[in-house]
Amino acid sequence: MLRVLVRFLALPPPAVRCKSNLDYSRFPALQESDIEETFMRGSGPGGQAVNKTSNCVFLRHLPTNITVKCHTHRLASKNRVEARKLLLEKLDVHLNGEHSIAAQIKAQEQRKSTERRRRQEKLQEMKKSWQDRERTDGGTKSTDKE
Repeated sequence: MLRVLVRFLALPPPAVRCKSNLDYSRFPALQESDIEETFMRGSGPGGQAVNKTSNCVFLRHLPTNITVKCHTHRLASKNRVEARKLLLEKLDVHLNGEHSIAAQIKAQEQRKSTERRRRQEKLQEMKKSWQDRERTDGGTKSTDKE
């Protein structure tokens, strides 16, 4: 039983498995020497505890001058990880444009939406033709009975 549970938990979630056909070959690598990292005091809701701790991370990618500010978590370590993820996404969009991961996901969702809409329109057309056929057949059957 435990082995089955471990195997089940080892599988990635379905949303991740669907993205396997994305091209990650152009995804940029982040080098620590290209990053300038500063910590600043946070702001927003939370009162004094938020205002007096320096857990907001500000990252600047020096070659491209792309900046990211992250203050989503209470811990600076989590904000550092989150800020690096955001910086990588922005850097990917900046360098690769329409071949970036975000653009690929958007195009994939657009294709799915178009296909879903096409199937729905086809189904509606089939229903309409069936209803028209039943009306004409139904009208002749009712006259035959009389």
